[in-house]
Amino acid sequence: MSGPAPPSPLSEAERALLQRGVAQFNARHYFECHDTLEELWAGLRDERRDFVQGLIQLAVAFYHLANGNLPGAVRLFDRGLERLRPYPATYEGLETGALREAAHRWRQAAAAGDGLPDEAPPRIGLG
Repeated sequence: MSGPAPPSPLSEAERALLQRGVAQFNARHYFECHDTLEELWAGLRDERRDFVQGLIQLAVAFYHLANGNLPGAVRLFDRGLERLRPYPATYEGLETGALREAAHRWRQAAAAGDGLPDEAPPRIGLG
């Protein structure tokens, strides 16, 4: 017995939204990333919907961090990391494993309240 069929490829418009959202995330434009990925998320009807929602939640977590809202950041890190947990280290051409690891470090630092990591915020790598 085999698992569910893989999802159909993203349309050209969907792929463009994903790429724009990743570029915004990597440029630390988290609010804009949220808006772009939410536009993509609204049209998805398969398991990628949870994946994109996880990316959105991580973007909002970093947005909260930038605004000093540590409790809000921790909540959104938890939600985003949980949504991304079932996906492989590379999914839809994105290196989500490395993103999850880095986001977890930032989440731990925010929860401890004793400073943030001595590293730049993570970028979403292309696999």
